[in-house]
Amino acid sequence: MSEVTNSTQGAFYFLLLGIPGFEASHIWISIPFFCLYTISITGNTSILAAIRTDPSLHQPMYLFLSMLALTDLGLTLTTLPTVMQLLWFNIRKISFDACFAQFFFLHGFSFMESSVLLAMSFDRYVAICRPLHYASVLTNEVIGRIGLAIICRCVLAVLPSLFLLKRLPFCRSHLSHSYCLHQDMIRLVCADIRLNSWYGFALALLIIVMDPLLIVFSYTLILKNILSTATWTERLRALNNCLSHVLAVLLLYVPMVGVSMTHRFATHASPLVHVIMANVYLLAPPVMNPIIYSAKTKQIRRAIFHLFSPKSMQLK
Repeated sequence: MSEVTNSTQGAFYFLLLGIPGFEASHIWISIPFFCLYTISITGNTSILAAIRTDPSLHQPMYLFLSMLALTDLGLTLTTLPTVMQLLWFNIRKISFDACFAQFFFLHGFSFMESSVLLAMSFDRYVAICRPLHYASVLTNEVIGRIGLAIICRCVLAVLPSLFLLKRLPFCRSHLSHSYCLHQDMIRLVCADIRLNSWYGFALALLIIVMDPLLIVFSYTLILKNILSTATWTERLRALNNCLSHVLAVLLLYVPMVGVSMTHRFATHASPLVHVIMANVYLLAPPVMNPIIYSAKTKQIRRAIFHLFSPKSMQLK
């Protein structure tokens, strides 16, 4: 393939990478990937359907959980086409516009997940520290405004990086993953990328640093309130109500920080390391979040059971 001198001239496409060193085994590797994608889609759609059909779940906590499930579903459907077509049919080409579209939705949903988890930490703070004001503070109107603010925040955060990158010329076309990540695409540019780097650094401070700090701050207030007023039984009950959210936070931020550190400080590491880290970062939250919330939240588990029980199927 010829090198590209300007991204706006001619029909340009990127080449995706599968699992380096295991190209001959892609068809077998596709089996666990297909299973993970199936679990993610089934789990998140089940949570959405359960919350929608069960009036008792139309509460702030579960409305935020439905936002999280929608975000995980969007993240799954964004990466699924390129990953599975590469593993099944060895289709490595992706057009310039399609790559940037995937770049926008992939990073947008990733940042949206961080924003939703931040909103859920606020929900937990109000529920535990201000229980008498819970219903009056987190009304449906307030939750709708929070959801709209999350969407606007993520779109406004990702769009500048997209336009900053799209205006630059690309000298190479081989990506290091099965999808279009900003950290990967920017390495293919043959121009000054200082503005892109500074904006990416500012965005990392906004999402990867500020959001977790605010979540930690909210849990500091929660712990302070629990330890000062509650009995041991009430403390354990309150902490158990927060456990699912804490696990979801760890599932997102630990791989996210790992991917960022790997791309910044481990550029000479094996390509397999980069691929594994990126796949964990994009697959772990959508796959594990519905499992965690179904296992730890009795109301969700009961609603899903009723949703798929033979009796409810007959009523439908």
